[in-house]
Amino acid sequence: MRLTLASLLALTAAPVFAQSTADPHGDHGGDPELVVTAIIARAQTDLLSGTSVVAGDELARDVRPTIGETLTRQAGVSATSFGPNASRPVLRGFQGERVRILSDGIGSFDVSNTSVDHPVVINPMTADRIEVLRGPAALLFGSSAIGGVVNVIDSRIPRVVPSEGVHTDAGLTYGSAANERSANARVDVALAERIVAHFDGTYAKSGNLRTGGYLLSDDLRSEAAKSDEAEVRALAKLKGELPNSAARTWEVAGGAAFVADGGSLGFSISHYDSLYGIPVRYALEHDEGADATGHDSHGHEVQLDVVQTRIDVRGELKPDSGFVDTLRLRAGYADYQHDELEDGGEIGTSFYHKGWEGRIDLIQREQAGWTGAIGGQALVRKLHIVGEEKYLPRIRAENFGLFTVQSLDLGAWRAEAGGRVERATAKADADIDLGTAQAERRFTAVSGSLGAAYEVTPGWRLGVNSSYTQRAPSAEELFPKGPHAGTQAYEIGDPNLAKETSKGLEFTLRGKAQGFSLSASLYHSWFSNYIYELPNGDVEDGLPVFEFQQNKARHYGAEVEASLGLGTFGGFDLTADLVGDVSRATIVAPTSKLAAPRIPALRLLGGLEAQSEKLDARLETEWVDGQSRLAPFETATPGYTLVNASVAIRPWGKDRPISLILSANNIFDVVARRHASFLKDYAPLAGRDLRATLRFGF
Repeated sequence: MRLTLASLLALTAAPVFAQSTADPHGDHGGDPELVVTAIIARAQTDLLSGTSVVAGDELARDVRPTIGETLTRQAGVSATSFGPNASRPVLRGFQGERVRILSDGIGSFDVSNTSVDHPVVINPMTADRIEVLRGPAALLFGSSAIGGVVNVIDSRIPRVVPSEGVHTDAGLTYGSAANERSANARVDVALAERIVAHFDGTYAKSGNLRTGGYLLSDDLRSEAAKSDEAEVRALAKLKGELPNSAARTWEVAGGAAFVADGGSLGFSISHYDSLYGIPVRYALEHDEGADATGHDSHGHEVQLDVVQTRIDVRGELKPDSGFVDTLRLRAGYADYQHDELEDGGEIGTSFYHKGWEGRIDLIQREQAGWTGAIGGQALVRKLHIVGEEKYLPRIRAENFGLFTVQSLDLGAWRAEAGGRVERATAKADADIDLGTAQAERRFTAVSGSLGAAYEVTPGWRLGVNSSYTQRAPSAEELFPKGPHAGTQAYEIGDPNLAKETSKGLEFTLRGKAQGFSLSASLYHSWFSNYIYELPNGDVEDGLPVFEFQQNKARHYGAEVEASLGLGTFGGFDLTADLVGDVSRATIVAPTSKLAAPRIPALRLLGGLEAQSEKLDARLETEWVDGQSRLAPFETATPGYTLVNASVAIRPWGKDRPISLILSANNIFDVVARRHASFLKDYAPLAGRDLRATLRFGF
C-alpha cells in the first residue's frame, strides 16, 4: 500500500476525530521525564544510554545564541566554542561528523559539520525543549550519530489547537558580557476547530564579547613578549574585549497544521539570516601569513553572512486498533548559503548547500510488554564552495537507511535490541585535482545494539548495552584538498578511507528514592579504522598540512547526574545536585599510541537550589580540570572554576506563564578556555555576564 501526503490528510480528516487537547509536544513530550527522541517515548530511567532533557525555566536560564553553549551544563556535553557565535555540542568527546544536530528529528541542513567556524542553523530561542541522546540509542538517526544526537523540539508545526483561540508567548533577554539584546515571540491562532496557524520571529544583536582577562593563552603571551617586533609584543597585553565577535541574527517562520485526536498533518516555512564575526587569530611572527598588525592572514577580521530558507512537513496517524500504534512522517528541505566577508566587505569564499531529509517511523502497539518501531530514512545533500579557500570539490552525498528497535518489558527485566542498515554514497566533481580516480565511494554500513536492564530494587535499574556500529566516511573526510581557515590547516583527505567500525559496552545505573535520584554511565568503545587528522610536517599556503588517516582507537569515560532533596525550609524546597563527566580517547597507531585531539577534561558541576511557588534561587560551581593529555599538535589547557547564580521570579505563581529570570555567570570574572575549541588559545569564554530574561504568555 502506498502512503502519500494526500492519503494521510484524508485519513486524519475523518469526522470521527474530535479537537485535540494534547500537550504541545505530543502525548508524551509534556512530561520532562519522557524522551520523545527515543522514537518510542520512554522515561529517562528506562533508557539504556545517557540522556538529558532541557526545558522550561532551566532552558530559559541556560539558553545562549548557540546550541553548543546552551547545553554545556548537561552531563557528557562540552562545546567547540569557536567564539560566541559558532559553537556545536561535543558529546562524550565526539564532535563534527560523529554528532548529529536535529530539528524535531531531522537535520539542520547547514555546513556546521564542515568547519568549526560555521554555525548550526537552529535557533535555541525558539525551542520548547532540547533532548540529548548519548550512546547506541542515537544510531536510529544515522550512522554518523555514533557520538550522540541533539534534538531541538519546537512548535513551528503546531501539535495542539489553542483552547483560547489565540495564544502568544514572548521573551526578552539582555546579557551584559556582549551587550546582548534579543526578543522573540510566537503566536498560535485557531483558524477552525481543528486547524491552527503558527507564526514566530526572533531578533538578536550583540557586540564584541568581554572576556575575563588576557586574550592569548599564557604560552602565546610569553612567546609574544619575547618578540623583537613591538606590534607583536603588544599582543601579550591584549585583554578584555574579543575583537570581531559581534553578531546580528533574525529569523521568521510560519506554519499551519490540521490537528485531531487520531492524527495531524502540518508544515512550516522559515527564513534565517545572520551576520557575525570570527574572532581574530593573531600571528606572532611577521611573515607571508601575517599583516602589519600581527593578524594571521587566514583568520583576520572575517565575517560570515549566513542565509537559509527551510520547509518542513510533519504528519502523524494514530489508528484506533491493530498492529500500528502511531505512524509518523517527517521531512524537510533547505537552501543554505554563506559568504565569508574579508576586510572591507569583499566576498572571499562562498558556501552553497542544499539538502532534503525524510523519515517514516512506524510505532508498534504494545502487546504483552512487547513494543517496537520500524522505520526508514533518506538524506541527500549537495555542497559547492566558490572562492579563494575552496578546500572541497563540489560534492553530493546520499544516505538511505532502514532501522528497527524492539523492546520487551517483563517486569523486573527489560530487554531491547536495535539495528540499522545504511547505504551511503559520496561523490566529488573534478573541480579540484584529488590526485586519484576515486571520486565516488559507496558504502553499506550495518549497526546493531543489544541491551537489558534489571530492577535490582523498586525504582532502581542496573543496565548493560552492547553495540556494533559502522560509519561510512563523510565526503568532508574523503575529498578535502586545500586551505581551511576554520581549522588553520591545509587539509588533505583520503578518497580510499574504509568504514569506521566500533564495538562498545555501556553500563548504567538509574533510579529514584525518596528525595534522591541518580543516573550514572560507564562506557568503552573499541574502534578499528578510526578516522582522524594528523600533521605530516609539511607547510602549504603558509599552513601546516593535515592528512586524514585511519588506525585503531579506544574511547572510554563516565557520566553521573545526581540530585538530593534536603528538605523544606521557610516554604522553599531545597535540593543539591551534581553533574560529572570525563572522557579519554587513544589512537593506537602502528608505532605508538597518541592521545586523540580536543578531548574535554574532567568536569564537576555542583548546585544548590531553593524552589517555591513564586521564587526559585540557584547557586552553582563548575570546576574543570586542566588538560595535559595532548595530541602531537595540541597545547595544554589550564583548568578553571566558574561560579554562577540565578533567581527565577514568578509573580503570579507557576500556573501563569510570566517569569523574570536574573542570573550572574562567571561571577569572579575568571579566564576559562575549553580544550575542545580550535580557538582556545586566542579566544577565552565570556567573562562576568549579568543576564535578565523576561518571559510571558497570554
